[in-house]
Amino acid sequence: MKKRMIIMLIAVGLLLGGVFGWHAFVGQMIKTHMAGMGNQPQTISTTVAGYQDWRQQLQAVGSLRAAKGVDISSEMEGVVAEIHFDSGADVKEGTLLVKLRADDDIAHLHSLEAAARLANTTYRRDLQQLKVQAVSQAVVDADAANLSGANAQVAQQQAIVDKKFIKAPFSGHLGIRNVDLGQYLTAGTNIVTLQQLDPVYLDFFLPQQAVAEIKAGQAITVKNDAYAGKVFNGKIAAINPKVDTATRNVQVRAELANPDHALLPGMYATADIETGEPERTITLPQTAITYNAYGNTVFLVEEKGKNDKGEAQFTAKQTFVTTGDTRGDQVAILKGVSEGDTVVTSGQVKLQNGSPLRIDNSVQPGNDANPQPKDF
Repeated sequence: MKKRMIIMLIAVGLLLGGVFGWHAFVGQMIKTHMAGMGNQPQTISTTVAGYQDWRQQLQAVGSLRAAKGVDISSEMEGVVAEIHFDSGADVKEGTLLVKLRADDDIAHLHSLEAAARLANTTYRRDLQQLKVQAVSQAVVDADAANLSGANAQVAQQQAIVDKKFIKAPFSGHLGIRNVDLGQYLTAGTNIVTLQQLDPVYLDFFLPQQAVAEIKAGQAITVKNDAYAGKVFNGKIAAINPKVDTATRNVQVRAELANPDHALLPGMYATADIETGEPERTITLPQTAITYNAYGNTVFLVEEKGKNDKGEAQFTAKQTFVTTGDTRGDQVAILKGVSEGDTVVTSGQVKLQNGSPLRIDNSVQPGNDANPQPKDF
């Protein structure tokens, strides 16, 4: 019995020893393999740091508005008798747009004109009579007052009639017609919008710190996402003489030429204002920067001799950088990178100091100061 027990214990011991030995062997093999993998070159892309001339730039988003714009409406109530425009037409100042039914008003005007003519005749006759002392001065004064009152009534009625003929207050581009023949309009009913589209204004706000850097007449460039890749040139037309006490921003208005009517009131657009003199700045793609709470870093590429095949070997070196302004895909580097340094632009997530590198620049991240969306 004891002999069997001893044999069983020896068998169990051998079995457990084999299991633990196998796990130890597998772990050692994995460790060896991973150590070997850690020394494998990591594929990255690179760029050579160089200088670019950058000017300080202010950027703001604003709203476009017409140089002149109005929603035309009627001051008087009445029925639409005639329509003299088409939707989307260009009109000149003074062009008749809509005529309201005015027969009664015109007839009343003629009646008042007749009364004014009679008052004028009476006044002139009594004035002649006064010279021969046939009437008193009081009669002539009363005639003069009657004539003035009659003329005032004619002018008042003429103004009422004129308001039944609705005209374009300035030259511009009409919108969509909102009324029809025979429609009864109350005072204030919108008829059509009229916009003068060349030039157009861009209203935007800048922080008070920027007031010293801008002035009337200063050139600006404007971009609108409706026209990808197109830049509109303009100039600052006016700067509000007060700063908003709630936001500490100042309102700025720029004027843009718009001969083809591409820009429409109500659109938003981005304004770029260059200030100061150009400065030489080292720039890198923003993808090259690793942003951390303890500081921003990049990986530089260092050459470490050649391998047994005569091929150059490269390793990664991490360094801290001080970044400046950003512009499109680019960021300015104020400190930490020198001209001519080779910098990793992608693939740095898997790197550490001393990691061997394999450079593949067949695909590069964006590095454009003014990137534009592309359709694929």
